Amino acid sequence: MAVAALPRTMDALSRRASMLRDSLRRSQGNTDGMVAILGSFDHRLSALEAAMRPTQVRTHAIRTAHENIDKTIKAADGILSQFDLARRAEATILRGPHEDLEGYLEAVDVLKGIVRFFSSNKNFKSSETILNHVNNLLAKSTLKIEEEFKQLMSTYSKPIEPDRLFDCLPKSLRPTKGDNEADGGSHPSKGLETAIYRTPTLVPPRILPLMNDIAQQLVQAGNQQSCYKIYRDSRASALEVSLRKLGVEKLSKDDVQKMQWEALEAKIGNWIHFMRIAVKLLLAGERKICDQIFDGVNFNSGHCFAELTANSVITLFSFGDAVAKSKRSPEKLFVLLDMYEVMRELQPEIDEIFEGKPCTEMREAAASLTKRLAQTAQETFTDFEEAVEKDASKTIVQDGTVHPLTSYVINYVKFLFDYQSTLKLLFQEFDNSTEAESQLAAVTTRIMQALQNNLDGKSKQYKDPALTYLFLMNNIHYMVRSVRRSEAKDILGDDWIQRHRRIVQQNANQYKRVAWAKILQTLSVQGAGSTGDLSSSGVSRATIKERFKSFNMQFEELHAKQSQWIVPDQELRESLRLAVAEVLLPAYRSFIKRFGNLVENNKNPQKYVRYSPEAVDQLLGQFFEGQQWAEQKR
Repeated sequence: MAVAALPRTMDALSRRASMLRDSLRRSQGNTDGMVAILGSFDHRLSALEAAMRPTQVRTHAIRTAHENIDKTIKAADGILSQFDLARRAEATILRGPHEDLEGYLEAVDVLKGIVRFFSSNKNFKSSETILNHVNNLLAKSTLKIEEEFKQLMSTYSKPIEPDRLFDCLPKSLRPTKGDNEADGGSHPSKGLETAIYRTPTLVPPRILPLMNDIAQQLVQAGNQQSCYKIYRDSRASALEVSLRKLGVEKLSKDDVQKMQWEALEAKIGNWIHFMRIAVKLLLAGERKICDQIFDGVNFNSGHCFAELTANSVITLFSFGDAVAKSKRSPEKLFVLLDMYEVMRELQPEIDEIFEGKPCTEMREAAASLTKRLAQTAQETFTDFEEAVEKDASKTIVQDGTVHPLTSYVINYVKFLFDYQSTLKLLFQEFDNSTEAESQLAAVTTRIMQALQNNLDGKSKQYKDPALTYLFLMNNIHYMVRSVRRSEAKDILGDDWIQRHRRIVQQNANQYKRVAWAKILQTLSVQGAGSTGDLSSSGVSRATIKERFKSFNMQFEELHAKQSQWIVPDQELRESLRLAVAEVLLPAYRSFIKRFGNLVENNKNPQKYVRYSPEAVDQLLGQFFEGQQWAEQKR
């Protein structure tokens, strides 16, 4: 059955193969037809492209021509606009900067832009001609700008009147109406550190940007030397005249040496005031406008500022230098400390104002003056200590009161303690190894000891030993009391005070012993001579009379003498009177009680018992008041 079906399968396959061959033949025919059609299209397109090529060339040429024409027109417009700008700028330049300085500077900038334009368009045939013309205009403009800069600097470089400067000071430092000179002589208050100073307007703010533009133009044009000289000379003159109007003058050591102390002290006070005004107002203001005018300018403004301020700074410092180098004297110490103090106060501002290498000399000059003032002040300390110890004045206070040297030295020491912070800085200038407070204590102790040594010498000039001890008591007591009531107490310490209080008491005891020993001996029961004990029945009435007469005579002498002496301190005076009364009155009362009956029955008993104990007590109240007081009482 399978064999019978095989022929049929073969026939079917054969038919299908024949159909595939027919289909392939038809497909190949279609393909050949399509290739023929496409070949025909390609031939036609090639022919069309060949026909269009001349048209495309002409179109491209036309488009390029249009572009070139547009570029040429645009370039021509740009050149024409530059010519137009040049024409208008030229008119402004020829008119000059006086009427409209800002417009003039804008015109200069326009001309510079034109130069840049034609310098980058060298293909333009007339570029060289226009460049020459514009450069000539710029050269003219530079001369006119230089003249304008000079004119502006002259107009706005006027010296400042003192009243305007005083208005910029803190109220506490402004002179009151009617003052001819600034009041800068007193020791500056602690509040000055926070005082507000208002920098004066040296040049109107609206002018500063214009001056900056002009400086920029001059430097860019190569005229920096002219700019430098104009600015330096104008501002230097204004600064110097401002200081001169204020009262600043250049003085030498010889000038200072010839001055009377009162005149010199006044000038030092003014100098301290002027230094603050010069540094905080004038020099600070000069630095400010110099930085603003030359901001962004390729210009050595530091050198310019150093040169314009040089003479003024030399003049300012010359007086301080002259005082520091002049002959030293004790009264100069405090003004030297004032000068040193103001230089220390101003040094940070001086360093800021004169920053940079060109101003090194100014900074060093200020630091050198500060150091010199400190050195002179320290040497004056040493001189003062020696002068106190060696003071050989022949002045004797006849009444035994406080010697002028004592009050002078104590007041001197009190003033020193107003300068504690300054003194500590001064000591540290030369010795950092020791605490400043201990240095101050050492100096004060030496001065007090020098005074005490001198007083010991002066006390020996008295012929009356009692007055010697009274003098020492008064003066040492004055020293102790003054120290206790001042800041010196904290420096010298309680040990010093207690030690010297004992010295006062020792001198008071010595006074009592020397002054009253003889009269007390008269009242004593011993020393009656050959009569022996006065209390015995065999006592001589004549001896008692002599004793009473001797007491009267001695007491009157003591009263006449010691009522002219002075113990100025009331508490000490009363204490001394009481100490005398406590010794004298009991002895006198006892003597009268025991021996008064021997003279009471005499014809003239008051001749012997001239003073009652109450009268003696009352007369003791007149002791140590001074002769003038005693005369008034009489």
